[in-house]
Amino acid sequence: MKNDESRNDESRNVNNVSTEAATSPDGSKKSHDKSAGREAFRYAFPLTVPICAGFLFLGISYGLFAVGQGLPWYLPIIMSATIFAGSMEFVTVALLTAPFDPLGAFILAFMVNGRHIFYGLTMLTRYTSQGWKKYPLIFGMCDESFALNATVNLPDNVDRGWFYLHVTWLNFVYWVLGVAMGSIGSQFITLNLKGIEFVLAALFAVIFLDILLKGKNLLPGCIGLGVSLLMRIVLGPDVFMLPAMALMVVIFSLLYKFKGKKETDLADEGGTAS
Repeated sequence: MKNDESRNDESRNVNNVSTEAATSPDGSKKSHDKSAGREAFRYAFPLTVPICAGFLFLGISYGLFAVGQGLPWYLPIIMSATIFAGSMEFVTVALLTAPFDPLGAFILAFMVNGRHIFYGLTMLTRYTSQGWKKYPLIFGMCDESFALNATVNLPDNVDRGWFYLHVTWLNFVYWVLGVAMGSIGSQFITLNLKGIEFVLAALFAVIFLDILLKGKNLLPGCIGLGVSLLMRIVLGPDVFMLPAMALMVVIFSLLYKFKGKKETDLADEGGTAS
C-alpha cells in the first residue's frame, strides 16, 4: 500500500510539474513565441527579397547623393535610421542645403508623407492588437511594408504579428544598409558626383508616372502638374513651391467637399424616388 501511495504521489508531482511548465509564462509560452517567430521569418524573408534589391540600389544612390551635396558621410546613415522615409530623406538633403525655412519644410514634409495618415488608419486595428510589436511596426511603416502587410494572405501556421514585425525590420535594415554602402563607399571610390542631384527629380518623376499608370483617377495628378507649372510661370523657379502646394490643398479640399455633397444629393434623390 505504501509503495502504491508513493507511486501515486510521484505521478501527481510529475503532472504538477508538467502543468506548471505548460502554464508558466516563462516556459512553453516563450518556446511557442520563438517557434512562431521563426516560422513567420521563413515565410516573410522570401517576400522581401525584391524589396531588398530596390532598397539597396536606391539607398546607395541616396548615400552618394547626400555626400555629393556636401553632407558628412555619417549624416545620411543617421537620417536613414531616424527619418526612415525615402522620399523625404532626399528632400531633407535639399532642405539642409537651402536657406532656413521651417514653415516650408513642415508643409513640404506633410505633402510628401501625408499618405502615411491613411496607412495608419488602414493598419490601426491590425497593429494595435500586437502588444509590444506595435511600436516598431508604427515607426517602421513605409510604402513597401504597408503594401505587403496589408495585402498578404497568410497560412494558418504563420503568426500575423511576427510576420508584420519581420517584414518591417527587414525593410528597415535593407534601407539603412543601402544608405551606409553609398555613404561609406563614397569615401573610398573617387567619383565625379557632379549632377547626381538629378536622382531627386528622377525619383519623383518615376513615382508620379507610376501613379498615373496604375491609378484610375488621373485628375489629382493632372491638377498637381498644372498648378505647379502655372505657379512656376507666374512666380518663378525660386518661390513657386509653397504657393503651389497651398493652392493644391485648397483645390483638393474643394473637390472633396463637392464630391461628398454630390454623393449625399444622389443618395437623397434615391431615397425620395424609392
